[in-house]
Amino acid sequence: MTVLLVALGAALGAPLRYLTDRAVQSRHDSVFPWGTFTVNIVGCAVLGMLTELAPGSGVMAVAGTGFCGALTTYSTFGYETVRLIENGSGTYALLNALMSLAAGLGAAYAGMAVAQAIVGG
Repeated sequence: MTVLLVALGAALGAPLRYLTDRAVQSRHDSVFPWGTFTVNIVGCAVLGMLTELAPGSGVMAVAGTGFCGALTTYSTFGYETVRLIENGSGTYALLNALMSLAAGLGAAYAGMAVAQAIVGG
């Protein structure tokens, strides 16, 4: 049953990642991968909230592992960062790596804090 929940979440997260990435990137005239950056940060925030609101539940399977796992993309982040370096955009590559790490951790923390405020208040 858990595998089906993960698959259901992934079936929603993957298309949303693709559509969000395209929509965000189309609004920026830059080689910086804003679409991937956006989905990864949103995914970190959502997963942060879920870890506080529904640890170890079916909700974590469908929304955490499935949805957030398919929404976010470490492989594309890595690929795009390497491509930036190969194309002579080393500054963008460094910014992508540093900003993704800082913003991802911050978003996860913020998601956890929001969830704690909801549960505690």
